[in-house]
Amino acid sequence: MTKQKGYSFMRNWLPVLLTMLICSAGFAQTNNSPYSIHAIGDITENIVNRTTGLSSTGIAYRNQRNLIINNPASLSGLDNQFFVGEIGVNAKYVNYSGNPVSPTNHGSSDITFKRVSLGTKIFRNWGSAVGIMPYSEENYEYTSNRQVGYSGLTIPSYDQGYGGINKVFWANGYDFFHHLSIGVTAAYLFGSINNKSILSSPGTSIYISKNNSTFYSGLHLDYGLQFHGSINQHFDITIGAVYSNQQDLNADQTVTVFNIDSTVIRSKSSSGTYTIPTSYGWGFSITKDKKYTLLFDYKFQDWSALHTSTGDYFYENSHRTSVGFEISNKKNIFNNLYETSFFQAGVFYNTTYLMVNSTPIEDIGGSLAFGVNSKRSPLAFTLALTYGIKGTTNNNLLRENYMTASFIFNFRDFWYTKGRRFN
Repeated sequence: MTKQKGYSFMRNWLPVLLTMLICSAGFAQTNNSPYSIHAIGDITENIVNRTTGLSSTGIAYRNQRNLIINNPASLSGLDNQFFVGEIGVNAKYVNYSGNPVSPTNHGSSDITFKRVSLGTKIFRNWGSAVGIMPYSEENYEYTSNRQVGYSGLTIPSYDQGYGGINKVFWANGYDFFHHLSIGVTAAYLFGSINNKSILSSPGTSIYISKNNSTFYSGLHLDYGLQFHGSINQHFDITIGAVYSNQQDLNADQTVTVFNIDSTVIRSKSSSGTYTIPTSYGWGFSITKDKKYTLLFDYKFQDWSALHTSTGDYFYENSHRTSVGFEISNKKNIFNNLYETSFFQAGVFYNTTYLMVNSTPIEDIGGSLAFGVNSKRSPLAFTLALTYGIKGTTNNNLLRENYMTASFIFNFRDFWYTKGRRFN
């Protein structure tokens, strides 16, 4: 089946489909993230898509050619008769500071896939997208001295954690009366989180290794709403909201203890549930002359309702506030506005769900982005830079100063409709 200008559907989309299969194996990362040691790891807040340069401000954002999954209701704004594919990649560098940090080993870097998705307009008012992305990520590694018994004896210990939870999603947005759009994202969450502890003492027979592996799985639903319209011939406005009720994941845990010769001393398996708390958010955007857009988001998640704590940490409610600004450069071609490039900037402030050593763990930063839509091909490219600071050096804690370069590749082609026209 051959498209206009000689584009072949299979030639264009086969590489994208193969990439999705490769990425579905997981989103491994090598950057150490000290605070991911708690709970299910770091919850993904940076959605690598068109809103990355806006500090992921997108609850009230609508776009014709990009898959905006911050709020599924936005998918009804896609252009009719086009099929869209997107790939998001992150390159990240982190510098660590604090008393426990080694002066010779205080940085890490990695490059990882963060999102692969495909979408289209199924009918005139119904936009849909499928894809895979990380929901949470865990990766830490450290050495310390641990006390054995009550004699005051301490021996070296090595602790490591890795893994995360992936999110396979199907998002849908349907537009009513040309001003009200509702959306729902049905997702399957799955993945393993592994923790390993090794105790050993040179010159003695003290050696023990404990592996704790937990596999999480379950369905998860998110809901969205957008009201969009024009104030006058110069200003357009959108008001958006998202909501997700408290939902449980299955948690199958296996704990294995090994001796010095790697023989199993003890192994125990158990099953339970892990609760993802209720969350909601709202946002608005206002656009002047189809070019200048100002956006605001607020998101809340009720982690304190889970009443989870240990000796050094407990859950608290998370709050995330962000603001973004976009300049979209457009040309009028055959009485249609065509975007050629865009600039974005944003800032965010996030109080995470962790309180460690009586200290809230905060994440604050800003972002910049530049994007261009190719004139001679169906490709579009976005480069977004984010700088942030997470944590603090107070109370024997660690601070992460990080820089992220996000690359978003967008491809769209005419959707085969057997002669049907939506407009």
